[in-house]
Amino acid sequence: MIYIAAAGMINALGRTPDEIAANLGAGVAPGMRLREGWLQGEVPAVLGGVDGELPPIPDEVAEHRSRNNQLLLAALEQIQPQVDEAIARFGRDRVAVIMGTSTSGLDEGDIHARLALNGKPSPDWRYAQQELGDPSRFLRNWLKLEGPAYTLSTACSSSARAMISGRRLIEAGLVDVAIVGGADTLSRMPVNGFNSLESLSTTLCQPFGRDRDGITIGEGAALMLLTREPQAVALLGVGESSDAHHISAPHPQGEGAVRAIQQALHDAGLTPQDVGYINLHGTATPLNDRVESQVIHALFGDRVPCSSTKHLTGHTLGAAGITEAALSWLILARNLPLPPQDFSHSLADPTLPACGIITAPQPLLRPVILSNSFAFGGNNASLVLGRTA
Repeated sequence: MIYIAAAGMINALGRTPDEIAANLGAGVAPGMRLREGWLQGEVPAVLGGVDGELPPIPDEVAEHRSRNNQLLLAALEQIQPQVDEAIARFGRDRVAVIMGTSTSGLDEGDIHARLALNGKPSPDWRYAQQELGDPSRFLRNWLKLEGPAYTLSTACSSSARAMISGRRLIEAGLVDVAIVGGADTLSRMPVNGFNSLESLSTTLCQPFGRDRDGITIGEGAALMLLTREPQAVALLGVGESSDAHHISAPHPQGEGAVRAIQQALHDAGLTPQDVGYINLHGTATPLNDRVESQVIHALFGDRVPCSSTKHLTGHTLGAAGITEAALSWLILARNLPLPPQDFSHSLADPTLPACGIITAPQPLLRPVILSNSFAFGGNNASLVLGRTA
């Protein structure tokens, strides 16, 4: 069994696990607000951001200087003691770094390009900042590690797959511990890209709401330290699939999503009746919420409490999988109440199949959580986390 020794996180809910736990319980996200300057045409839109100063990246690693890596550094600081202990105990060649991202340092590249059009390119820009491999390369260099280090980019399932990959490296005996996670940063390209697909809401997203009209994009980072040594919370099972139905639309019957969930439960040696909560992918697009409702209804009926937390964090793209797994870890580790779905801005969609969506906080009665990430291209990942004591 692979355990979670530590987790660090930063997103629109807060900058530390303590802040995030308090705001998750209150249903309040300080970083979710109307922001200007991101959409073409100067149209304001609600986006999930991290406000305030982030840890600086010093000159000696200036080639990694991006907001994306600053978010990672903020998450790393929260688990630095456990990481340092693992490095000292197992050696620098026995620690892996597996990250997931969609944007990396794309925002810095965008700023540079806009300045260059006016004849004043940014002197601080380096192409390596926006390479997808840079988050893992940055953490490896920052920690002076010598083990495997690479980045996965499979859209919204990226960092969930990073967790799966880290687990496999440990099980294969290639490393003893793995730092897994991901980060994504607000950037004009994905914001306007989703808007061009008519999948972006300029107001706060409404997962499973009658009036839902698209996603709210957010930024954030989360890291977990995976180990074989027993801890209070374990990664019990994983599942993944790729149905390749469409570049952006889910399979109409959710076949790939069903396979990923069934694999994760089988891997964990559990049945649907063992699950105490499902953190839904819940993007708030009309099609994705409908298909996910169908999938959950088919596998679990309406017996298992579930909700999407994207109205509190925004859709953090490549960091979504690890962000929601970290929230699941927080619920398990601190015995937090389950976060309800907020229908204060839109009534629940009565046409969706019943799937156990909760509308008020309630206790976790069975200490097992399923967290889903369903991405573009039919790329699906499901994680099962559980309390071990």
